[in-house]
Amino acid sequence: MENPAPVIPETALTIDALGRKCPIPIIMLAERVGEVPMGAVISVLADDPAAFTDIPAWCRLKSHEHVDSYELPQGGWAIHVRRKY
Repeated sequence: MENPAPVIPETALTIDALGRKCPIPIIMLAERVGEVPMGAVISVLADDPAAFTDIPAWCRLKSHEHVDSYELPQGGWAIHVRRKY
């Protein structure tokens, strides 16, 4: 039996950080997290392997929620972050 495709939640904002090296994706996220309503999800598109671990770590540090990370067909990830405050 084949695994169904993951259900990817709707996002309020997408930040395209593809091709940018860390810490740029985190800086872009930090600058824009306040643009979305409380509880909304931001998708950070990143292909730097450091972002895959650093964005969830930033979420823990800043008390936001790392929802999940989804592989992109072209490489990299869509890293979903829920604004908590």
